Amino acid sequence: PAVTELVIAELLYLNYESTDEPITMYINSSGTTTANGQSVGFETEAFAIADVMKYVRPPVHTCAIGQAFGAAAMLLSQGKRGRRSALPNATILLNQPRSQARGQASDIAIRAREVAHNRRTTCELIAQACAKPVGTVMDDCKRVKYLQPHEAVEYGLIDRVLENESSLPVKPSFISQL
Repeated sequence: PAVTELVIAELLYLNYESTDEPITMYINSSGTTTANGQSVGFETEAFAIADVMKYVRPPVHTCAIGQAFGAAAMLLSQGKRGRRSALPNATILLNQPRSQARGQASDIAIRAREVAHNRRTTCELIAQACAKPVGTVMDDCKRVKYLQPHEAVEYGLIDRVLENESSLPVKPSFISQL
């Protein structure tokens, strides 16, 4: 939750700092689970970030660096259309939320319903961003689906692969000092 709160606070700060300067969000995240499946967050945290990305006035440009897995891939897709990108060696992964529910059967059933709802919401957000039918995205998320940047462009998750400095969405001010 601390990372989510920080990202949301930063988006809101940048919104009030300038209502028309684009916000660039660089994403390098394993999403809500580690490589071995251990939970490190909740999908609802990603939904909160996605909601704020849509709420702020400036356009939010997204760029995958390293990895954008699961909920992070969904956030990558939520950037302004035409300004969603990835570096050439980034990896993007579509998957479904996992439940590590334990305890009484009734508690497990409640958690299973919540996981199914979060899966549906994640797939709806991706489908809307990619202009794909929800059913197609739901099918693609049944098993892990790795996408290299050019495949992510074909899928509609991102719009371009940043191949060199001239294709950067924003030229950082420190570049001229190098």
